[in-house]
Amino acid sequence: MLPTDIDLLPVLGRPTLSPDGAHAVVEVTRADVAGDDYSTEMLIVDTTGATPPRRVTQGPYDGAPVFSPDGRFLAFLRPGAHGRAQIHLLPMQGGGEAYPVTDHPMGAGQPVWSPDSTRIAYTSRVPAPGRYQGPAEQERPRRVTTLVYQLDGFGYTYDRPRQVFVTDPFAAEAAPRQLTDGDYDHGDLAWSPDGRLLAFVTARHDERGDDSRNDVWAVGADGTGLRPLTHGGMYLFTPRFAADGGSVVFCGAELDKNNNSCATASYGLWSVPVRPADTDPAGSPVVPRRLTGDAHHLSFASQMIWPAADGVYFASDHRGEVQLVLVPYDGGEPTPVITGRRQVNGYAVAETPDGSVTVAAVVASDRSAGDLMVWRDGTERVLTPYGAELAERAGLLPMEEFTAYAPDGYPLHAWVVRPEGPGPHPVIFQVKGGPYTQWGYTLNGPAAFDEAQVYASAGYAVVLGNPRGCSGYGQAHGAHVRDDLPRRSATDLLAILDTALESPDLDAGRVGVMGGSFGGYMAAWFNAHHGERFRAMIGERGLYAIDSYAATSDDGADLAVSLYGADRGRWAEQSPLTYVDRMSTPMLVIQSEEDRHCPPEQAQRLFTELKVRKVPVEMLLFPGEGHDMSRSGLPSHRLARFEAVLEWWERHL
Repeated sequence: MLPTDIDLLPVLGRPTLSPDGAHAVVEVTRADVAGDDYSTEMLIVDTTGATPPRRVTQGPYDGAPVFSPDGRFLAFLRPGAHGRAQIHLLPMQGGGEAYPVTDHPMGAGQPVWSPDSTRIAYTSRVPAPGRYQGPAEQERPRRVTTLVYQLDGFGYTYDRPRQVFVTDPFAAEAAPRQLTDGDYDHGDLAWSPDGRLLAFVTARHDERGDDSRNDVWAVGADGTGLRPLTHGGMYLFTPRFAADGGSVVFCGAELDKNNNSCATASYGLWSVPVRPADTDPAGSPVVPRRLTGDAHHLSFASQMIWPAADGVYFASDHRGEVQLVLVPYDGGEPTPVITGRRQVNGYAVAETPDGSVTVAAVVASDRSAGDLMVWRDGTERVLTPYGAELAERAGLLPMEEFTAYAPDGYPLHAWVVRPEGPGPHPVIFQVKGGPYTQWGYTLNGPAAFDEAQVYASAGYAVVLGNPRGCSGYGQAHGAHVRDDLPRRSATDLLAILDTALESPDLDAGRVGVMGGSFGGYMAAWFNAHHGERFRAMIGERGLYAIDSYAATSDDGADLAVSLYGADRGRWAEQSPLTYVDRMSTPMLVIQSEEDRHCPPEQAQRLFTELKVRKVPVEMLLFPGEGHDMSRSGLPSHRLARFEAVLEWWERHL
């Protein structure tokens, strides 16, 4: 697999199913290497596989499709008025052109149909008076009063909160009704089965913006009866009404006593009753009930749930897999639906009156960046050709699974991707981001094996593993690193590397380490504490000084406490920059200039400290890019990054 094969790694969005389960529509985004851009199209697919997929719209950037519950229309997002995404409707019966139904200066969010197919709910950002109406350099100065005020890949958020709107998409002159207002941000909308209520997530308590707490709220579709369904103590998302409408299920984790999140806590499935609008507000709040055990964590790759008649579909991290399971409403043992060495990245469910269930899912594996698959009555069928195209054109090397053991005897899950030939091969040790994510069976996404394929094809053996502190192996596995993140992570990571190097075709004398975000942090930590083990390092979009990260990152004030503890006196001892005088191994620092999650000052500080100490160091800066540049940046930037990485390893390994 070559760097230019990124055009063979399409990103499939969440599919939508027609009510009868006969057709699925899915958004497909591809890198256009020649045009240095991305193209997005929507495909309609016959779930029986009888006919090949075909394009359903002509727009180059159409996405986020949703069938109306009656199957007559497809709502989706397309750039429109003001250059922003607007909701459009496409008739699915009898032909006709797509037409816009929203016209918001800052665009519209994901459309959510009412159960009777007569209304669409959505969010739109409403800027403060006088804001975002002209050139950015002419904006009035911002008065920031909260810790959370920005977002990587977007910019400032506090002065343009998302508000909830409902519109009649079939009334030519009807203006959308705004159901919320104020400086509160709202998201994750869901209709009740009877169409009378909307549920959403928001933070409306006095300390909002300074902590991680949010709550599920409900409001009538006419804008009356606004009230909370939860009352603090959690960070939560994806609220959805249960099939009977009597409760709302959602995902989330409990916060500590100061309403700070825990970055190594599993996001489980919870349930809370829907209290009537006239409930006494002074009455005792209802405590949510957790429906899943610690072994289940909602996958970062999916981030969605789907209530059905018999339970809630839930995509759970599990040992490198993302399994789709059905969780009973009473919290019993989940039923496996889609499992195996692959990842479910998005799905939709259709239940017909005769009791049949159809699941359309985007499923990735170590051989595919993602294909649309249909599951019906226990039978699976792949509906798109992307995995087959990749295998035919690029050629993929096998992922070899192995188990390493930490010094305390704990088993650690890991892989190696070997180049062709007898070796001994130089070795690249890749450390994932997170830390509470997982390397997994996928060629696309936050912790995917596509880079391993590129490096192995270039002649390097690539070692990857899931140390304690990551998701997919239970709560105790994730919580192990809480008291001393870098040292405990390093112990497990080096155990994985040492086990891999026992193989005679891996050259223990030619080893490099690289990683992004948390992986960049660990690369710098290894330079200071285990530099003799490596010929060179690459640290990308990393955190190197916790104190300045906490002050400048989009969520640093909370995440720093969550990962490194509330005792700021211990932050320095866990910061790689504290030990820069011990660093002597050559290091390439890769950074995006618009990264708000691990801001450029982190990379600049590390580069400067190494440079003045005459340690071989280089810094590669990407203009106009954010934290996820390596996965979603301009194709030319992604290729330039691969070129620099391969040149660095060629020089040092």
